Amino acid sequence: MSTVDSSVKDVASAASRLRRTAWYQQPRFTRLWALLALGVLLALVTGEQGNTRDIFFSIESSLLGPHLWVCLGLTVGVWALREFAGEPIKGAVGQARSATGGPVGALRDRFQGDRRLRWGLMGLALVLALVVPSMLSRTWQTVLVDQIAIFALLAIGLNVVIGWAGLLDLGFFAFFAVGAYSTAFWTGRLPIEPPVVLNPFWVIPIAVVTCLVTGLLLGAPTLRLRGDYLAIVTLGFHEIIYLVAKNADGVTGGPQGARLIPDFSFDFAGIAYKWSIKPLPYWYLLVFFIVLVIILFSRLEHSRVGRAWTAIREDEIAAAANGVDTVRFKLMAFAIGASTSGVAGVIFTSKYGYINPEVFPLLQSILILAYVIFGGMGSIPGVLMGAAALVWLPEALKDYVDPSDRYMYLGALLVIMMIYRPQGIWPSRRRQRELKLAEEGLGDADAMSEPAGGKVR
Repeated sequence: MSTVDSSVKDVASAASRLRRTAWYQQPRFTRLWALLALGVLLALVTGEQGNTRDIFFSIESSLLGPHLWVCLGLTVGVWALREFAGEPIKGAVGQARSATGGPVGALRDRFQGDRRLRWGLMGLALVLALVVPSMLSRTWQTVLVDQIAIFALLAIGLNVVIGWAGLLDLGFFAFFAVGAYSTAFWTGRLPIEPPVVLNPFWVIPIAVVTCLVTGLLLGAPTLRLRGDYLAIVTLGFHEIIYLVAKNADGVTGGPQGARLIPDFSFDFAGIAYKWSIKPLPYWYLLVFFIVLVIILFSRLEHSRVGRAWTAIREDEIAAAANGVDTVRFKLMAFAIGASTSGVAGVIFTSKYGYINPEVFPLLQSILILAYVIFGGMGSIPGVLMGAAALVWLPEALKDYVDPSDRYMYLGALLVIMMIYRPQGIWPSRRRQRELKLAEEGLGDADAMSEPAGGKVR
């Protein structure tokens, strides 16, 4: 009886405290104040840019004109919809999601299960990739080559490390630098002379092997590390490569880099061709290598090696207990994933004819990681879509948004995507299953391996 009385008293006390709470401290109005502050911030971010002559110009123009009221009206409208029309909107969104999610999910499942449909759609995508670029402007052809195709090739390699083996790598762009400087060395454009001067086309296999060896050198001392610890090590690896390229003047050319790197040319068995500054020939070359890598990696994913990577990704301790040689397969993941960087580095360097350390900032490693996660870890089609979408967005905003603000929209898109669709645009079936089990409390959807000390229970 005393327990019931105490419970009644607690409920009455809570109700009394709620009545004493001021109206402006209630949760509904707390959210309103937060959104009003967000409106002011939005007005400042999207308003006029500042200048050195008048340091308050940006603040005055953003906060004393109609732009502020538009931003506040937008945020207050979002608050009103959330507070007074939340349930009907949630119901409509749920119905729309169920109506569209079923057919899309069925198409994705059929794509993954029906080999003939899969090969047919991939053939159609290949035809479009070969035909459509010739109809685009020279600017967009350059974007396709310099950014989308190059980063798609890099993202496929990083997908091996992160999506299949579950090894968090924050310094993947350093392998791209290794491939680029390998090109400069074997074409005789660095202070040290190579044993033989080669055409960039024949540097490709050498650059691939160099990146493979570099991946082994990175993986060997980090085999006992997982999760956040491995991420810090790979971050340091990127900085080491960057600083060596910048400071080793007698080897890499230092801040000046390498210049006058020759163009691609091919002369074998009576077939000769020389690439020029036009982007389309490089696009076709990159499409060839992307298709080749996709075929090889797809076979690898479903092989014994791919299954071992999956076991390591899910639970490395359990995989080792069941006989998986985790040391060897983790080394293979680092090496094979880095191999695509060699191809991308050679093609990029030959096309531009010039490299220096500033071409390889740390931001690029973070962006490649974002492409993989945004598209769908473990899914090659998803990785390609993620790279294409996130590279296209800043270019599409070029004529409408100030250059310093473009990545703000990219960051907002990433935040929204990770909240509402963390599995990515085109996720793998395994990743979808993990997230579903995690939502039901039956599994763990962590994409990376557990820390070296084990998970906290």
